[in-house]
Amino acid sequence: MSVHAIGTRGGGTPWEKIDVDFDPPGPGEVQIRIAYAGLCHSDEHVRINTDGRYPMIAGHEGSGVVEAVGPAVDRVSVGDHVVLSFIPACGQCTWCATGNQNLCDQGAMLMHGGRPDGTFRARREGEEWGQQCCLGSFAERVVVHQWSCVRIDPDIPLDAAALVGCGVPTGYGAAVNAAGVAAGDVVVVFGSGGVGINAVQGAALAGASEVVVVDPVAFKRDFALKHGATQAFATAAEATEYVFGISNGQGAHKSIVVPGTTDSVVAREAFDILNKNGVEVIVGQSAGALDESIVLPGTILSFYQRTVKGTLYGGCNPLADIPKLLDLYRRGRIVVDELITRRYGLDDVEQGYTDMNAGLNIRGLLEINPQ
Repeated sequence: MSVHAIGTRGGGTPWEKIDVDFDPPGPGEVQIRIAYAGLCHSDEHVRINTDGRYPMIAGHEGSGVVEAVGPAVDRVSVGDHVVLSFIPACGQCTWCATGNQNLCDQGAMLMHGGRPDGTFRARREGEEWGQQCCLGSFAERVVVHQWSCVRIDPDIPLDAAALVGCGVPTGYGAAVNAAGVAAGDVVVVFGSGGVGINAVQGAALAGASEVVVVDPVAFKRDFALKHGATQAFATAAEATEYVFGISNGQGAHKSIVVPGTTDSVVAREAFDILNKNGVEVIVGQSAGALDESIVLPGTILSFYQRTVKGTLYGGCNPLADIPKLLDLYRRGRIVVDELITRRYGLDDVEQGYTDMNAGLNIRGLLEINPQ
């Protein structure tokens, strides 16, 4: 099966539009016709950095329709509508068995792009291409393992559903699961893009009394104020003054770090805005290598009994939480359609990321086989 796709060789090289050949689905595998794919900052990290095996078909957020299944597939059938989960859920490893599907052992292949046995399903002119997060959703069709597929109701619009493969659960779960936002909490969200806005929605839905956004982009601040934020500021200094003013000098209960890239500056700002026993959740990736460090004051961490934690996929279990979030969307409890700022074709990926980096989008969406 030959398809058009967008790939990367990493190291800051440009996106490549390629023709790539996929094998037919083997045991446990399915062929998906991709309808839509979200443009996430994580894809840009993959293009810029070299922490992975290249070349790689890009994209890790998407939705589509099952076109064919291989032997021993029991989770989906031909014709099913699916959301692609950027973390597989095998259901068999220790993490899946203990309700931590976001940490599934099959996630070890995310930046390798092949199967657990080291083989690949896509190639071009004899060269094997990996699939980002075992998906590679920037393609007309893909062959993926059923572990990466979550069946959804066919009445759910597939464009909205695509965003529930990454951005929506990662942000929502950062607030609800990782931070554990409770009724009456003061919450500060650093960054209000395609992931951060869902942390805002999650905190609001969990009953936070104040949801304060810090984002330098006025358009994103205004959008956040319409969808759960109570205040929005361009700088951490402004937010800090406000938060300590409304809390009798105590600070925020929770802070969530969701900028395009995380560094020591924003991590420290989110740390300093907390009260005693406060929780800082770090979602965003560092700009550089996987082992790039952030620096925080250890004595204050212990004396103020603060917690700093990372979260992957917002601590969500994709097989359970993707349908749950889509139900919240269907009931009007969270917005998803409104998050899609601009739509692009496969030929427009470069423009999509130019717009993202310029702060013009909450979420850009690739229309690949729209329906």
